[in-house]
Amino acid sequence: MRIGELSRRTGVPVPTIKYYVREGLLPPGELSSPNQASYGDGHERRLRLVRALLEVGGLSVAAIGDVLAAIDDREQPVHKLLGTAARRLVPEYGDGGSSQDDAEAVLARERVTRLVEARGWHVHPGNRAAEALQAALASLARVGHGSFAELLDVYADAAEQVARADLDYTARRADREDLVEAVVVGTVVGDAMFAALRRMAQVDASSRVFGQAGQE
Repeated sequence: MRIGELSRRTGVPVPTIKYYVREGLLPPGELSSPNQASYGDGHERRLRLVRALLEVGGLSVAAIGDVLAAIDDREQPVHKLLGTAARRLVPEYGDGGSSQDDAEAVLARERVTRLVEARGWHVHPGNRAAEALQAALASLARVGHGSFAELLDVYADAAEQVARADLDYTARRADREDLVEAVVVGTVVGDAMFAALRRMAQVDASSRVFGQAGQE
């Protein structure tokens, strides 16, 4: 197909497609003449993945390039491939102007380390998600709600159950690009879905505890 047809099929403007080709996110089409290139189904599939990573995942062009490089490296195990994609989806949290070595940060790191060890999770302490959890726990302590961390195991139980469901869904995909797309869409949209369900459950629990059914 010509680039115009590729644009119509995917909804991506021609100049944007050309930009992706220049940035190495999309392989160039096969030249059929000096001024004409032909694109195939593989281009359409890769273009849809790029858009998912950009629009759903919120990844930068550089981050997308890293994910696509992992996909194309057939010697990279699927676990590492999915890790590359998932790692890019976890936001980096600053320290809120506080030292990473203050008492709250140190205690938060220790608590996360104990959690990982107790549950036997295969998670490195430097994992971006682990660092995000540490930042969250330290922030809770700084604002006087350190006791909220008592719920950590309850949250971890729920997270394990959701993670197993996520991976069961992802495992249905045999193709590497499908796997990454499932991780991106499932993680980003799944986070929003879980947050909404949590809020709905909170409203219900509040109505039962405080006797104001149907009110937020």
